[in-house]
Amino acid sequence: MRWSTMHIPTLREDPADAGAPSHRLLLRAGYIRQLMAGHYSLLPLAVRVRLKVIQVIREEMNRIGAQEVLMPTVHPAELWQRSGRLEVMGEEMFRLRDRKDAELVLVMTAEEVVTTLANELTSYRELPQTWYQIQTKYRDEPRPKAGLMRVREFTMKDSYSFDLDAAGLDKSFDAHHHAYTTIFERLGIPAIPVVASSGAMGGSGSTEFMCPSEIGEDDIVYSRECGYAANREKATSRLAQADPATDATLAKDAPERFDTPGVRTIEDLAQRFDAPADRQVKTLVYVLDGTLTLVLVRGDHGLEEQKLADATGAVAIRPAAAEEIVAVLGAAPGSLGAVGVTEIPVIADEALRGRSGMVTGANLNEVHLRGVDVSRDIAVGRWADLRTVLAGEACVQCGSPLEVFKGIEVGHIFKLGYKYTDALDVTVSGPDGKPVKPIMGCYGIGVERAMAAIVEVHHDAKGIIWPAAVAPFDVVVVVAQQNDPAVAEAGEQAYRRLLDAGVDVIIDDRTARAGEKFSDAELVGIPLRITIGKRGLAAGTAEVTERATGETVVVPFEDLPGHVTKAVAAGITASR
Repeated sequence: MRWSTMHIPTLREDPADAGAPSHRLLLRAGYIRQLMAGHYSLLPLAVRVRLKVIQVIREEMNRIGAQEVLMPTVHPAELWQRSGRLEVMGEEMFRLRDRKDAELVLVMTAEEVVTTLANELTSYRELPQTWYQIQTKYRDEPRPKAGLMRVREFTMKDSYSFDLDAAGLDKSFDAHHHAYTTIFERLGIPAIPVVASSGAMGGSGSTEFMCPSEIGEDDIVYSRECGYAANREKATSRLAQADPATDATLAKDAPERFDTPGVRTIEDLAQRFDAPADRQVKTLVYVLDGTLTLVLVRGDHGLEEQKLADATGAVAIRPAAAEEIVAVLGAAPGSLGAVGVTEIPVIADEALRGRSGMVTGANLNEVHLRGVDVSRDIAVGRWADLRTVLAGEACVQCGSPLEVFKGIEVGHIFKLGYKYTDALDVTVSGPDGKPVKPIMGCYGIGVERAMAAIVEVHHDAKGIIWPAAVAPFDVVVVVAQQNDPAVAEAGEQAYRRLLDAGVDVIIDDRTARAGEKFSDAELVGIPLRITIGKRGLAAGTAEVTERATGETVVVPFEDLPGHVTKAVAAGITASR
């Protein structure tokens, strides 16, 4: 391949609207171009990287016995109605109608379709089955951003396992866990498996693979001591036990009202009325699937909304509007409480269980209650872990202080259970001849997101530093003086000899200045650069420069193929 004829539109300046390093560098290095928000064209270099990422994924999926299939991207809406997910996906699902006015959807994920394929399985002897595809998916993201990180059209490797029982599902899940660990190691992504929420997919046993990065949208809670790792949406921590003696001292036979003029916040109440935040009951009002609900957490704790969704099974969640709150509770936010409330559902965080001597709003403006016994005075309908875990809290496993850092989700695996085989009525004949429903797992990796994550991890001020396993080329031959016939001929010979040796190589045969060629090679991120120039030609040598370290060695011209093939093999082997 020749740089002079390949479309590599590098840019000298950073694009103004690109913030994330991967977005900025993939644009500058001529890998991608935006068509509209959330939709990108992949240019020739990006296509080569994408294919190598896919090959790594395909090899590891095949290694665990998964079989590749390809399913449609347009689905009948009726299928999603049967699974109960048509409404759950909401506005993020692209919807359309065909010429016969049939309602259709563009694929976000393929549980429904793959489960219909499983209808052809008839006996337990055909299990287990694992099917995967590498296919375009669509998601109507409200705010696409960060280049390939959050888009509306992307490539996903999604696989689905069907097993006879939970023990079989455990094996399929563990096989995928191992495969994913290997995939990300080979791709050069330092992915950490973390406990996560299953969200709209349903099921349990959810594990995300997170790449630590400042541009990540997820908060990861992590213990360096024992390795505990969880998405903040699922994380918990060990709280200090409340002092029963202090609770007893502040307890009262019945809640006692006291005026709190001007109090609007937890801090106001703590500072002006000797009510520490950890002794307050914070009352939040949410609308869960159309039902007004009181959500209680300790005053010094925040609410993790995904935990609320998981605990209640609610699909549509939003904070209630001020007018909705006043209409039902009779008071404005700042004076709200759940004492005596019986006509509205109440869900409370576990940190409030058994507490007494607490302070909360009285549902009268600028009036609060002290001496509240949560179990006695509040009709809690459901207890759940709802609070947001903070850095420095004690690890639930080892007690060491927890860290919180940002991460990019690069993979996600679920134990789906029977959600889809129940909904779509899939059965096989069991060992005793009776019908048995297969149990399912689901496993996904975003291909372009993985590409972007690699760049986030592997770059410097000069540009991208691709790991050898996924680089668009192994080597770039830079002809320093293209206008010099002897140098140009030597560059061509080096290029041809490397091709003959099986090296994936591109020659920069442009007439541009050598400095510009060096800058472009560094920006594009090809692992090895071979420089052919006048001085080296006179000495019968070439310079071989490693992109990652910047180290340069001088190699005799006749030794070049052997030296380079060993270096390339070492780089690829190191990524396995």
